[in-house]
Formats: sequence, structure tokens, C-alpha cells
Amino acid sequence: MTRFSIALLAALTLTACQDQPAGEPVTRAEIGQAVPRDTAETIPQISEEGTEENIGDICRAATFEGVSLTHCIADPELHSINTGLAPSSGNNFGTIEGWAAGRDESRIAFVMNGGMYGDDLKAIGYFVRGGDRLVELNRGEGSGNFYMQPNGVFFGTGGNWRILDTDTFLRTVGTRPQFGTQSGPMLVINGKLHPDIQENGPSKAIRNGVGIAADGKAHFVISNAPLSFGQIARYFRDELETPNALFLDGNISSLWDPASGRMDERRVGPLLVVETK
Repeated sequence: MTRFSIALLAALTLTACQDQPAGEPVTRAEIGQAVPRDTAETIPQISEEGTEENIGDICRAATFEGVSLTHCIADPELHSINTGLAPSSGNNFGTIEGWAAGRDESRIAFVMNGGMYGDDLKAIGYFVRGGDRLVELNRGEGSGNFYMQPNGVFFGTGGNWRILDTDTFLRTVGTRPQFGTQSGPMLVINGKLHPDIQENGPSKAIRNGVGIAADGKAHFVISNAPLSFGQIARYFRDELETPNALFLDGNISSLWDPASGRMDERRVGPLLVVETK
């Protein structure tokens, strides 16, 4: 590891160890290592605002409002989506790498953390894996991002993927999907930003989310540097033009992109697994 990488690791680790910003979940497992190994070498940076650069088969490097992002696209014609859970014990527990052990990497398009979890690394909201509902819809009240209403559900069966706010999901979805994960808050709701998200609030963190475009493709975004809720929400609304987008988590946000060799090592729980058909 270069001296630059070591310095970057130390700086981000210090940031991660500080108090959680207001609105962060109160049920949180220890977040573990703050940055992926050799971060400076695995996350390509581009400087031109509004442009994207391919860094693998599916994921692209982007910059928005001066912040480096990674943007991965799942196409229902080419990919399938399911959920997974990082292992709660054993080697590399609580990491994507631990989940990936022994799996066929050739089928993996990418994997991203997929929602908030408790101390047991299990989802605190609705969670369906392979058609089996592991956690019921959570309509409770509390503090933290998850309970910032409206929150929502990312779900789908086959190549039909959707994001709905939780109340609409409860009213209109009667058949259990093949996969589903509940998180919050919603970032974009029917083309408008969540009403309680500030334009550029003081809380900044590594964050990720998912949005569904009009053509049915799922856009997964993870920041490579801290950004505000307003920034990531505007990226989904203005750049990706996704009518609905859902916040997945902050500070622990992680990506495995086999094509670029990126494997983040932060502590995660629920996962969204995108595979080639």
C-alpha cells in the first residue's frame, strides 16, 4: 500500500469513528473498516462534471457537484436481481467478501449493500430472498434514516423491478415478490425530491441508493467521497432521471465490482446481488 493510500485510509477511518450524523440509524452493527483496501487504486476518479467513464462491463465512474461516484446499471434484459445476507460469523463475517466465498464469480455483475440492519446484521425492514419473506414490512416509528417518512421498498420479480413508498407498497402489492428490501428515506418520489431532504444539509457521508428509470433499468449509485442527502437525491432526479429512488445506507455503503477488481470491506448486512442471465 502506498503512503498516499495509508494517509487516505487513516483520514476516512477517523471520519467513520466520529459520532453518527443526525438521522443515522440507531440500530447499527459496528461498521468495521472504513474504506476498501487500496481505495485510491480501485476507485477511478474523473474530473469533468456530468460525464461518465466505463471502469468495467457495467459500472461507470462519474462526478456530480464535485463528488466522485460509481454508477452501475442493471438491465432487466441482461440481468437478474436477488437479495443476500452477509455472513454473521466465520472468516470475513459481515462483508461482501465473506458472502462471496465459494460462489461463481463469473455470474456476478456486481453486488451492493441493500438496506439497514441491526446488531445481528439482519434487515430491520421488509426483506424477501428467493421468494421467502424473512422480515415483515416495518411500519414502526423511530429515529434514524430508516424511519424518515416516507421510506420505501425496492422489489421485483423476474425483470419487473419497482420502487414504491412503504404505504403505497402495502396498499397495492398483493403478491410476494421474488426479492425485496425496505430502506429509507425515499430520495425521489414520483419525480420530486423527498420533502424533508435539505438542498445541501450538513450531514455528509459515503452513501448509496437505487433508482428505477422509465425504461425499467435499475441504477445503483455509491459515492466515493462524502456527500449530502440532497446531492445524491438530485443526482437520481436530475442526471439519471429516475422517477423513484431509494436511499440504501450511509457510511457502510459497499460495492463488489468484479470487472474492475473493486471489493469494499465495510461491515454490511442485507445485499443486492445483480447477476448476468
